Amino acid sequence: MWFRQAQPPNKKMKKIKYIFFLLIASIAFAKAQGLSTGQAGVRVDAVLDSSKIRIGEQVKLDIYLNYNANQKDFKVQWPSIGDTLTGKIEVISVSAIDTTIPDKANPSNILQHQQVVISAYDSGYFAIPGFKFMLNNDTNNVLFTQTLLLEVHTVPTDSSYKKVKDIKPIFNEVFNWKWYINYIYWGIGILIVVLVIIFTTIYFNNKKKNKIIEPEKPKIPAHISALAALEKIKETQEWKEGKTKEYYSAISDTIRQYIEERYNVNALESTTDEIMMAFRTQVVDPQSKEKLQQLLQLSDLVKFAKMTPIEVEHTFTLQNAFDFVNGTKREEVMTLDTSENITQNTNPNNQSNP
Repeated sequence: MWFRQAQPPNKKMKKIKYIFFLLIASIAFAKAQGLSTGQAGVRVDAVLDSSKIRIGEQVKLDIYLNYNANQKDFKVQWPSIGDTLTGKIEVISVSAIDTTIPDKANPSNILQHQQVVISAYDSGYFAIPGFKFMLNNDTNNVLFTQTLLLEVHTVPTDSSYKKVKDIKPIFNEVFNWKWYINYIYWGIGILIVVLVIIFTTIYFNNKKKNKIIEPEKPKIPAHISALAALEKIKETQEWKEGKTKEYYSAISDTIRQYIEERYNVNALESTTDEIMMAFRTQVVDPQSKEKLQQLLQLSDLVKFAKMTPIEVEHTFTLQNAFDFVNGTKREEVMTLDTSENITQNTNPNNQSNP
């Protein structure tokens, strides 16, 4: 049940007298307003969609202006609405002014409308004063809407809520598998990724097992490659065919390639002076250094200065190249196949001569 606390008789009588006085004043003001409205040909009005609300509820207040558009030099200034209408009534929102023609047969009859949303946060009876319209910028020619009355009530409390009640039982919620649909999708995705990784690993491991690993070929020592190349130059003897430049270039390139593999010196991209400077830190006998310098310098003169050496110098340069390789070569033991070594070591007939 809803209960409302009874008010003291004196306080109740004061409110009744206040309402009665407000109604009489509104009727008198409306009569006076009606005379001025009729004379000016302009009608103003204000209407509440509800005169009773509870604290915090919102109510719409509609303001209307009706006039004849055939009037010459006619101007109307609408009332300015702020954040509050009174000390207790607050303005929530104010709409724009819209203009319509209510009677299509009489297009000169214009109706303008504005809506104000208001609310109150204290209980009681509140008077909303009339809204002021000024005509033709004349402060003496004004119109007011009727005064409105808004009744605001508190929310009655139910005394039964003060009683202690038992705790309600736990509600059993029906299981729905859709709650876990996202987790299912994530689980399937992770499972697919794991399976792909496993099968990929197995595939490549099997591929490595089936792959035939060829034994690495033993690296040919640098001096053997160089001596073989010099022997080929010696056999062709291109200088006899007029290819002197090609002859000396082949000797120079062979020695430079040998130096790169033997001493880790970038000889193919270096000048003769840079190579000789690098050999200052190498353990090489003076005779080999001198022969290297002679063959490189003579090769540079033939290639770049277009020098034509005599026949003796052709043979002398090639011999210097042979001497340099033989004087600086490093004997390297070729790596033999392991299975052959084991066979030789285990063969009883393979005995070294005393």
